[in-house]
Amino acid sequence: MTATSSPETTGPSDAFVEQIRSLPKVSLHDHLDGGLRPATLIELAREAGVELPTEDPEALARRFRENADSGSLERYLEAFGLTTAVMQTAQNLRRVAREYVEDLAADGVVYAEVRWAPEQHQQQGLSLDEAVEAVQAGLEEGMAALEDEDRIVVVGQLISAMRQSDRADEAVELAKRHRDRGVVGFDIAGPEHGFPPSRFAPAFTVLAEAMIPATVHAGEADGVESIRDALVSGRAQRLGHGVRIAQDVSISEEPVTSDDGGDAYEVILGDVARWVRDRQVHLEVSPTSNLQTGAIAPFASDGIATITDHPFDMLYQLGFNVGVNTDNRLVSGVTLSGELALLAEAFGYELAELADFQINALESSFLGQEEREALSALILEAWQ
Repeated sequence: MTATSSPETTGPSDAFVEQIRSLPKVSLHDHLDGGLRPATLIELAREAGVELPTEDPEALARRFRENADSGSLERYLEAFGLTTAVMQTAQNLRRVAREYVEDLAADGVVYAEVRWAPEQHQQQGLSLDEAVEAVQAGLEEGMAALEDEDRIVVVGQLISAMRQSDRADEAVELAKRHRDRGVVGFDIAGPEHGFPPSRFAPAFTVLAEAMIPATVHAGEADGVESIRDALVSGRAQRLGHGVRIAQDVSISEEPVTSDDGGDAYEVILGDVARWVRDRQVHLEVSPTSNLQTGAIAPFASDGIATITDHPFDMLYQLGFNVGVNTDNRLVSGVTLSGELALLAEAFGYELAELADFQINALESSFLGQEEREALSALILEAWQ
């Protein structure tokens, strides 16, 4: 990984973050095993005999954030070995899923798609179906409790297959079995290098034949060809991160005459970038995570990336369909409200632009049209 700078030097004001928190938001890229509450992780680890670096919740959260900011992928991934270790029973999965809903609601999220890989939760004998059922039970408990309080949060599951494990066929069949019981789509996650979507093309064909939509991690740890393969072999309707699509955007070497008679430079989109923009393939961008994992390092002029090096604003200004996400709330030490405020501070966005990102995400979600229209009205009324 390339060295990074902390995404928060001064940081957005608490008042601005709270204002955004009070508004309805949409989250499409958030990993279940990356968003546990520190206190819950400590309690479950104690019961499971899992050793943690500290049993102080604030210190543990700080440790994960420091690891994420370190520029070391090994240290960034340390958290997932700990979180998945305590998510091996139906009871624990159910609790984590219920708290997931509660925490998103506290941050003002009204619609979310939670992604996770059931294959990583079988160490104590759970079947894939039992794992999915446990998570769904927890999600439904959380949603029902909020409904009793006259609050709305809708959450659907995205079943992820890990690229390095070659169990995509199983994961697709799992998604098919649960498509009417909480599962709204499919994803592949894990290392991009050496594990392209083309390796799983038959699984994606089965998925398409079953009319189950897919989002694919691409353009994070790998470049434009990763995105091309996600679109062609993975039939991706959204791209997980996808920020390195900016490497397929260039500026003309020679100026052209602008409408006012001055010199201007032409923006040139490569074939992949043009396809993604023209067909409005949604980019599930996670600003802080992209900074921490080195995904935006290629765009830093001096080799040390900051949030202002993120191509998010350039992509937005060029008409790409972009949304804002957290990726891993515990690991990266973020909230969706905080990420939106961070981008607003970096690029001068007003609430109108932040509202655009919610509608982009909602319209690109795997919800049905009727549900999207109802939530869209709610979001627009609140943000206006």
